[in-house]
Amino acid sequence: MSQQKTLILGAGIFGVSTALHLARVSSSPEEASRITILDRAPFPENSQAASADINKIIRADYSSPLYMELGFEAIHAWKNDPVLNPVSHSNSGSGSGAVGGKVYTQSGWIALDEKGSDVPVRIRQNFKDGGYDSVITDMTETQVRQNWGGVLSRTDLSPFGSYYYNPSAGWADASGALRLMLTEAIRLGVKYEVGEVKRVLLNTEDGKGVSGVETETGTILRAEKVLLATGAWTSAVMSSLENELGLPEDDRVEKQVSAAGVCVAHFQLSEEEKAVYDELPVLVYGGQGEVIPPTESGILKFTSSTSFKNTTTTPSGQNISIPVPDQTITPQGLQKDLISAVRSRLPQLLDANRKPDFYRLCWDSISSSQHPLITRHPDTQLNNLYFAVGGSFHFYKFLPTIGKYVVNVLGGVSNGDVKDKAWGWKPAVDNERGVHASLIPKHEFRDFV
Repeated sequence: MSQQKTLILGAGIFGVSTALHLARVSSSPEEASRITILDRAPFPENSQAASADINKIIRADYSSPLYMELGFEAIHAWKNDPVLNPVSHSNSGSGSGAVGGKVYTQSGWIALDEKGSDVPVRIRQNFKDGGYDSVITDMTETQVRQNWGGVLSRTDLSPFGSYYYNPSAGWADASGALRLMLTEAIRLGVKYEVGEVKRVLLNTEDGKGVSGVETETGTILRAEKVLLATGAWTSAVMSSLENELGLPEDDRVEKQVSAAGVCVAHFQLSEEEKAVYDELPVLVYGGQGEVIPPTESGILKFTSSTSFKNTTTTPSGQNISIPVPDQTITPQGLQKDLISAVRSRLPQLLDANRKPDFYRLCWDSISSSQHPLITRHPDTQLNNLYFAVGGSFHFYKFLPTIGKYVVNVLGGVSNGDVKDKAWGWKPAVDNERGVHASLIPKHEFRDFV
């Protein structure tokens, strides 16, 4: 194929959002056609990505003012972007639709604040400083137990010291929204290729930058700029290139972001149960995990904050983190850990020795500060290689908007001092307090096997 202007590796949150925003600012369909997404999964399936999920939380409740503002910007887009609202914008021409034409539900959320944590205070202060404090309603323990049909009446609330309700939050049909945006990007001219990346290719003509990638089947895709939106697979994709350049350990991408996994349990509810849990807003129990209301088909998702890495040694002797091959096989240790969390929060789900109907391992790339890596590679030998990775399990909500910031980076345009610093190449020692620190891995996957 002819050389593309931009090659995006990965059709997840960052990749799809970037492709759509690039296409939207393209001068013509011909220009948009010089944008290519390469992913291992045929369109529109993408079962392995962190974004390929039944639902994700959409909220602006952050202890960081940066992400609070980005959260409200994203919520506005979830409500108003015509691609994500094909029913209310019938002339959008997206050519696709989610279940019932609806991908975003503003259910609100209830936050259970852990005793001794200053995060709730910082969130409230940010909301006050930003002029959003009117959306938060403080609640008592009695109200938490009695509201929403009493679904939390048996919840163990002993670890928590305060509670609040925020009606501005909600959840989205994760894979449905991604599919809508990807469909629109393709309609605007973006190309979609299927293949597994074998290696990133150096530019052999002048020895500067990269020229594209080679897939496992030997196909060569060339581009002026290559963007890695490869999430938890980033170290695996970069490893051979880093070896070729002889990069020291501290300069490799594994020092920036690593692959981390969490286990998610799903309960298939009966129609009667669904009617009960439909009343529940998103439930977040401090930094310990979350429950998202049931989908239209009655699947209730429960997550915990127990995260893990899967460290492996490459043939060249480098230790990198990668996802395990099968995301549907969950060790008994992880199942036991998750069942314990369910028993504390929604014990009625386990009455009569009930078990989750299925589990899934969800993998993302995570940085020490949980800021993403949205930047050009700092090595002058790789001056046309870019990254949009490091979602750190909290970036799905920015799907409608994050691409425009990646587009700026690709074009050499600053996103402002705050964003440029937060999303740039990280220092060797990063003492910044993380914005989603509970998900930093403390275990190896093998610990649970």
